[in-house]
Amino acid sequence: MSTLSTHVLDLVSGKPAAGMGISLWAGQDCLFRGVTNADGRCPELGEQMGEMQPGAYRLEFAVADYFRAQGTTLSEPPFLDVVPIAFGMAAAGADGRGGHYHVPLLASPFGFSTYRGS
Repeated sequence: MSTLSTHVLDLVSGKPAAGMGISLWAGQDCLFRGVTNADGRCPELGEQMGEMQPGAYRLEFAVADYFRAQGTTLSEPPFLDVVPIAFGMAAAGADGRGGHYHVPLLASPFGFSTYRGS
């Protein structure tokens, strides 16, 4: 089994994205809903999910709501509203990287990037 964490950085301000809504899904089932802390992290995600089974998952980040709350003027509808990141978790050690998955998001109102962190 594996564990999961995330971290969100606001590319407009160059700071952690505090207060961004996050949800974790497996298919149509919402497994977790939370909000990033002052460091752009959501420790409750790892705490509530604990050890996770291998499988396909999706993190959804409420990017438009976050940037509106920062005072950013967005079009209606916004270019990016909710950013989904669909990813797979293999059995612990099956990919040679161990059993922890870190899925960071670097976001602006008009683009985003992610990678498998450590």
